[in-house]
Amino acid sequence: MKKIRYGLFLMLLCGTIANAQIDNTQTITKTGTTAAQFLKIGVDARAASMGGAFVGMGGDISSIYWNPAGLGHIKGMQVIAVHNQWLADMDFNFLAIGLELPGVGVLGAGITYLGVPEDKVRTITQPDGTGEMFSANDFAVTLSLARQLTDKFSIGGNAKYTRQSIWHETAQTIALDIGALFETPFKGIRLGASISNFGGNMRMEGRDLRFSKDPDPDGIGNVEFVNANYETDHFPLPLFFRVGIAGELMQTDNTRITFGLDSINPNDNTESLNSGLEFAFNEMFFLRGGYSALFRDESEEGFTFGGGVHYRLWGSTTILKLDYAYADFGLLETVNRFSLGVSF
Repeated sequence: MKKIRYGLFLMLLCGTIANAQIDNTQTITKTGTTAAQFLKIGVDARAASMGGAFVGMGGDISSIYWNPAGLGHIKGMQVIAVHNQWLADMDFNFLAIGLELPGVGVLGAGITYLGVPEDKVRTITQPDGTGEMFSANDFAVTLSLARQLTDKFSIGGNAKYTRQSIWHETAQTIALDIGALFETPFKGIRLGASISNFGGNMRMEGRDLRFSKDPDPDGIGNVEFVNANYETDHFPLPLFFRVGIAGELMQTDNTRITFGLDSINPNDNTESLNSGLEFAFNEMFFLRGGYSALFRDESEEGFTFGGGVHYRLWGSTTILKLDYAYADFGLLETVNRFSLGVSF
């Protein structure tokens, strides 16, 4: 009973911390006030096809992103690899592994990468290009630890290194994620909560911000050139607090229908809801559907759907997982995601 009370206290603490930082960073309009926007991209096809309503789900390696407490329900080892073409021809890649260590919990690690195609370096005097090329990319490395304190309650956390770069400039920081997952006595309904990207600010630095300046061009006898730097601003990470419920609407020996409903409170946008359903037949064939960013102001996100096939290799406990998700982004058109996973 003490552990359950501790879990509920942890969920309340997550919300308090999130709201405190959100209030501190709120301006007239919060949109566009944070760095590292790639941290808001859902990493896997299963959750994406359910509209991103995944905080109350457990036992999936993708929980490293949605709610690290869900990792505590992993048995054995899981691996997932994701590659897809994101908006504006950007490449998105995600790789993660989770390993159950009896008596310790579940250790996890993940790498997220978002890159844009190379383009020409242009200046005012050379608008067609200088002959050089530049690129930009975002990169994050996550280390996770999750543990089931009881058969009904688990907690988890991530330590995350985040870096953004464009040409010769970089910005980097460290952030933390924490989460909790609790299975209630009411028909196995699960309650989940997580806070993501609680950490330092990011500021671009690099050699292209350095220049030489004559502090007094009209003076005689002074220092002719002084080395100087352009000073860029600090920007916070996209902090957001998620709380959600999930459960089975129907479950028999061969079929299962699971629902998820999440509320998201970010520090750089308005609050919204994600909702989704998953239909499973023999835990082998899956159909999913959902809706993202419901009630968010001027959102281009919306309807999602997808499916998957999970195939157990004959004579072994190894399961191969192939999942697909389609997401409608309105004026930005659509995004197709594919995930390949292995469970040992």
